[in-house]
This record gives sequence, C-alpha cells and structure tokens, in this order.
Amino acid sequence: MSRLFGTDGVRGLANRSLTAPLALRLGAAAARVLTATSPSSQRRPVAVIGRDPRVSGEMLVAALSAGMASQGVDVLNVGVLPTPAVAFLTDDYGADMGVMISASHNPMPDNGIKFFAAGGHKLDDTVEDEIEAAMLELPESGPTGAGIGRIIEESGDGLERYLFHLASSVPAPLDGIRVVVDCANGAASDAAPQAYAQAGADVVAIHDHPNSYNINDECGSTHIDIVRQAVLDNHADLGLAHDGDADRCLAVDSEGNVIDGDQIMAILAIAMKEAGELRKNTLVATVMSNLGLTLAMKEQGITLRRTKVGDRYVLADLNAHDLSLGGEQSGHVVIPAHGTTGDGTLTGLSLMARMAETGRTLRELASVMTVLPQTLVNVPVEDKEKVHTSTVVADALAEVEAELGETGRVLLRPSGTEQVYRVMVEAPTSAEARKIAGRLAAVVISEG
Repeated sequence: MSRLFGTDGVRGLANRSLTAPLALRLGAAAARVLTATSPSSQRRPVAVIGRDPRVSGEMLVAALSAGMASQGVDVLNVGVLPTPAVAFLTDDYGADMGVMISASHNPMPDNGIKFFAAGGHKLDDTVEDEIEAAMLELPESGPTGAGIGRIIEESGDGLERYLFHLASSVPAPLDGIRVVVDCANGAASDAAPQAYAQAGADVVAIHDHPNSYNINDECGSTHIDIVRQAVLDNHADLGLAHDGDADRCLAVDSEGNVIDGDQIMAILAIAMKEAGELRKNTLVATVMSNLGLTLAMKEQGITLRRTKVGDRYVLADLNAHDLSLGGEQSGHVVIPAHGTTGDGTLTGLSLMARMAETGRTLRELASVMTVLPQTLVNVPVEDKEKVHTSTVVADALAEVEAELGETGRVLLRPSGTEQVYRVMVEAPTSAEARKIAGRLAAVVISEG
C-alpha cells in the first residue's frame, strides 16, 4: 500500500481520494498517537483545528473533529486562519495537537490535512507512519458518556492572538511603505491586510474576498503577474503574494521585478547577521535553491546548508543544528524565533521592516544576489530507481559538473509524487542551461 502522507501532509481531490470517512479515521488515529503522552492528567487532551476557505474544508473539519472527539479529545475549531496561525495557536493554547485543513496553492477542488504536535511542530516521517499504522488498528468503539470529547467553536480570539504575536515580531514600524497584498482569496484574506496595516503600512489588498470557491483562482503566489501589475497601477513600494493557506510569500519590487524566496532569504539573512541574530552565520535552504544564493551568502560570510525539498526538512535541520533562518525558493521562510513553520505574513512584515530600517528599496536590497538562469525538465520514466542507480547517468552528470565547475549547478532527482525524473541545470546563460538540461534529459530517457 502506498504511503498516505506526502511531502506536506495528506492531499487529494476532496470527496474522491480525500473523503469524509478517511478523514474521520485519520482524525481518530492521529488523536490516539499525538495525545498518547499528553502532559496533563487533569484534563482531556485538546486539539486545535483550522482551515482555509475552500468549500470542502467544512466537511473535512466536521469529519476530523468527529474522529478526534471519538477518542476523547476536546476539539477547538478556530475557523478560517492561515496555517502558521493554527501552528501558533496550538502552542499558545497549550493544545496537545493541531490540524490544518488546506491544499495550500492547489486548485479549489483539492484539499489537504496537516497535523501539528504539541508546541505547533510539524510531524516527522516516523510519527506519520505511526498514524497510518494506527488507522488500521482502531478499535470498534471508543469512550462513552463523559469520556467523549467536546467540539467547541472558538469565538474569534484566535485571530487577535495571532495578530498580536505578529505585531510583537516586527523589528521596525512600516510607516510610509505602500504595499499591495494578494491574499489569493485564501486564509490570508483577513489576517495579512490587518497585520500589515497594524504595523503602519499603507495597504492595498486584492483577492481578499473568499467565497469558498475562488481560492487560488487566477490569483496569489502562483499568478504573480497580477500583483506585479497592481504594484505598478497603485505606485506601490512593493507587492506581496500569498498562497491559499498563507504559509508562503513571494514579492515584487516597485518596478515589477519578481523577488523569489531565495532573494528574500538573502535579504533577511544579511539583516539578521547584522543584528547578531543569525546563529552560526548559517542559512538553511533546499537543494532547489539557486546557486546564486550560495554565491551571495559566501560573499557575505554566511554558510548555506541544503536539505531535501520540503519545508519540514528545512525545519528539521534548523532544529537539529540550533539555527535561526531557513526556507525554500517557493517562498516558505522559517524564522524559528517567531514561529514553528513557514509564515508568509511574518515574511512580508520582516521584508518591509528591512526596507524601513535601511531606507533602501526592495530592488536595492535584492541586488545582493544574482539569480543564475535555471532550466527544469521533467522527464517521464518507467523506472525511477533504475535511473537513480544508472552508472551511465552518473557518468553524464559527472561530465557536466566538471564542465560547469563553480559557474553552475546540476540536480537530478526522482519526483516524490509523479513518475518523472527531474533534471535541473543552472548555468551562466539560459542557452547553456537549456543545452545541458537537454543533454542530460536524453541520457535519462535512454536509461529510464
């Protein structure tokens, strides 16, 4: 049987592969695993559950809540909030576990389930495997009478707590900065504009009217051209684009140039180093981050560590080595001093605070890093393991790496979700990157 959990929780087409019966069993199993060592014997375990605005979230919240309550867990439903808000509230309320219902940047028909352990921390693979095993071993019945958990609708205090937390994390007032924020008709629609305005920014919010069906629909971080045009039309200092659950943030400068997650991390790493907050002068990114980030950090005396793709692997590395900043090219940025997961709104606040502190434009700040041309080719293969172990592919890779030296980078890796092998090449020019990627793709085809 294939693994239920993917790179970021459980995802699928809602009511098809991700059904209410599945969610009920998943909620029950997660409750048994995540509350097995509940620190308090004086009360029932507590779970915090939130969602993004997509229509299937209501169904899945009901099913998951029923599953958790059936195992004696009290469930606090905090409603529509960003993923990082649910993680924060899991810790802030002293809950034993948290659940976020969202498919992030995916289209509206999809949905997903992300779990947090006590403290608001994402789960590692071993705990996810325990939950999957527990789904197969659920008893026919659970506690009865007063032993059944309660399901409580939270009054709205969660958003206020989260906004207060964000306000306490901003190192400088944002007075005089005009920002366009694309909320993707998602979970950021209330939280992000309020957070930016409370910090002093002049906010122009777009796609901030979710109706359960329009999340990520031609808007947000996957449609950056829209916020780019809005920045130009509104003569703004910058634009920020969130995804459906607001755990990521991409930016646009005042001239319409896209500032991706790598550039954002470069800006924040330098700021934190200057403030003495960048532990061990080290930044954590994934293998997909541009070589330009490595070169920029080297020039600034900052070490770059790389992990597998997925913000939870970045988080694991940050925690394992007691580091203070990491993230992904896609715009997930993690600042452990202020959150246990990627937080797009916190990222936006931190970026604007750097502009306010220095008096420099976003374009000037981003100029510290030169993005090398990158080509990514997804090669359909029948046997990913055969490609992975092929000496012919390994020899071709070694030959290309020798050609590029320190001027470029090559990454070959199997997709975790598709029957393809990814060929990524960075080189001094786009033409060279495309040429080399084509060569390697041909070798992968011949071996796959």
